[in-house]
Amino acid sequence: MGFFSASCSVYRFTLVEEVPQAVWSNLPDILWENRFREIEDTAEERGFGWVSFEDMLDTDFSTGSPVKGRYVAFALRLDTRRISPAVFKKHYRMALRQLEEQVKEKGGKFVSREQKKELSEQVRLRLLSKMLPVPAVFDVAWDMKSGRIYLAAGQNKVRELFSDLFYHSFGLRLELLSPYRLALEQLPREQRHHLETYEPALFV
Repeated sequence: MGFFSASCSVYRFTLVEEVPQAVWSNLPDILWENRFREIEDTAEERGFGWVSFEDMLDTDFSTGSPVKGRYVAFALRLDTRRISPAVFKKHYRMALRQLEEQVKEKGGKFVSREQKKELSEQVRLRLLSKMLPVPAVFDVAWDMKSGRIYLAAGQNKVRELFSDLFYHSFGLRLELLSPYRLALEQLPREQRHHLETYEPALFV
């Protein structure tokens, strides 16, 4: 769900360090270098990268500039393939039965552990190549003035992936904007030490 949905979950981040001027100067190139790449013609389980805010199919950012006033707007696209355990079990058993017959024909007595492991990987790759990846898009808004960054997502795995890709792309570390961090920013400097002594309260 994106920012223009009726409702969405949002992670808020703040930058740990100042943004180098080189990032602003090369912003389109940085996004393009870390763009999403299709995995439909591969057996990859996951593909991810940046796409245009306006169109998840636009990996060249030709739809429009990512700079929208004081914000940088783009999106994280994540495509994943998932094999149903029941489907994998069925096809693995079929392949194993065929392999057992081949081993017996050659005078063997059983299928080794290494052969089973290799067979399992072969079945997995074969099934992955036949399955279409499911796309998901997560909007991103970067307030250039305040340094706040907003990610329209609700899953921890997506948050972690976003933070890692953001650092890989821009060389900037993100800090999740927690209630503690918000309180730290609101309090005068001389009172901030009080936060370290507060005890949690139970309202039960």
